[in-house]
Amino acid sequence: MNFKKKGCLIPIVIVAAVILIGVALFAGNYNKFMASEETVNQEWSKIDVQLQRRYDLIPNLVNTVKGYAEHEKEVIKAVSDARAALGGARTPDELAAADQQLQGALSRLLVVVENYPTLKADAQFTQLMDELAGTENRIAVARSDYNNAVADHNKLVQRFPGVLIARIMGFDKKQYFETTPESRTNPEVDFGTENTSWLPVLPTARLQLAYLAPEGE
Repeated sequence: MNFKKKGCLIPIVIVAAVILIGVALFAGNYNKFMASEETVNQEWSKIDVQLQRRYDLIPNLVNTVKGYAEHEKEVIKAVSDARAALGGARTPDELAAADQQLQGALSRLLVVVENYPTLKADAQFTQLMDELAGTENRIAVARSDYNNAVADHNKLVQRFPGVLIARIMGFDKKQYFETTPESRTNPEVDFGTENTSWLPVLPTARLQLAYLAPEGE
């Protein structure tokens, strides 16, 4: 009789053990997803901080240029309009388009500076360009860190057993913050002098959000 009771208990114990193991695996992978999403959000916030810094630098840059090239209204307006568009961007697609618009406007502004030797020699202008270039470099570093975090997160979403948990709990792949082919080309500006060391490297159309992750990840 005791053997029969033990025989009945064995399947129950096995089922209970399987359930406990399943719950443990689920909880562990769920926590991985939560930590991964938090990392992605933290890295994105670093990009956001630098985008805001660049946004705040633009008015000072525009006002400095106005002091020397007030009649270049079209270029100055393009920069101001692009800044306003970036400030009003709410979705990733809007941010990508506005960021590309701003980088294009800044590129044209650099070309205009070629015609104003006193402007490019202005200490405030030089300082602002240095700050802007430094901000662009920090954005590039933050973008790289963010994309690395996104790659790790998307691997969790695509690989077993994470793919099952992602479907059940609604975890999705994250968007990459990527450059376009045009953004990798700097504007060629000849300032009519052999010494152009004052001009920082300023990428054009630097960043664009891409929704799809690279193939094979």
